[in-house]
Amino acid sequence: MVSNNKLAGKTNSVVNEKAGDVLVPGFLADPLAAAKAVEFYRTEGYCPEDSVGYLIRRIISLVGQGIDREMEATGLTNAQWMPLLKLHMGTASTVAELARECDLDAGSMTRMLDRLEAKQLCVRVRSKDDRRVVNLELTDAGRAAAGQVPKILCHVQNTHLAGFSIEEWQVLKGYLRRILDTAHTLNAASEKQSHTSSNNSSADNEKQA
Repeated sequence: MVSNNKLAGKTNSVVNEKAGDVLVPGFLADPLAAAKAVEFYRTEGYCPEDSVGYLIRRIISLVGQGIDREMEATGLTNAQWMPLLKLHMGTASTVAELARECDLDAGSMTRMLDRLEAKQLCVRVRSKDDRRVVNLELTDAGRAAAGQVPKILCHVQNTHLAGFSIEEWQVLKGYLRRILDTAHTLNAASEKQSHTSSNNSSADNEKQA
C-alpha cells in the first residue's frame, strides 16, 4: 500500500484510486488525460459547497481577512504588503517584474507604487544602463515594514493549520501543488490552442483575400 506522503510527492507515478464508482489513475504523468478520466463531480446532485474551488476560495478569503487584521498595526493593506515583500525578498526589482509577480496591469501597479512612495516605503529609480527600465528600491522604512510581513504570515497560517501534524501539512501541500501543476498545464494547453486557432483563422482570411 502506498502512503499518503508518497502519493502527494510523486507527480509522475500511477496509482489506482477509487473516485466515486469509477476506478481511475491517481495522478498521471499527463494531467490532461487524468482530467478526462476522472469524474469526481457529477451534474446530478452537485453541491457547490463540496467544490474544491469553493473550499480553496473560502480558505483564501478567511486567511486573507486574518492577515488584514494582523497587518493593521503596520499600516499596510493586503495590496501593499505583497509588493513590499517581493521587493524585500528579491523576487522582483523593476516595475515590470513586480507587476508580473503581483499579477497587476501597468496602471494598477503605477497607482500602487504611488501610494507606497507617498508612505516613503520605496522609490523608483531610472536605470543608468537602460533609461526605459525603472528599478525599485526599498527605503529604510520599507525594509523595516517588509521585515514584519513574514512573521505575520507565519502566525496567521499556523493558526489556521491548528490540529494538523507535520506529516499532514506536508501531504496537504503536496496535493495542493498537484492541483496547481495541473491548472498550469491546462491553462498552457488552452492558450496554445487559442493561439493555434487564431493563426489558422488569420491564414484562412489571407487565402480568401
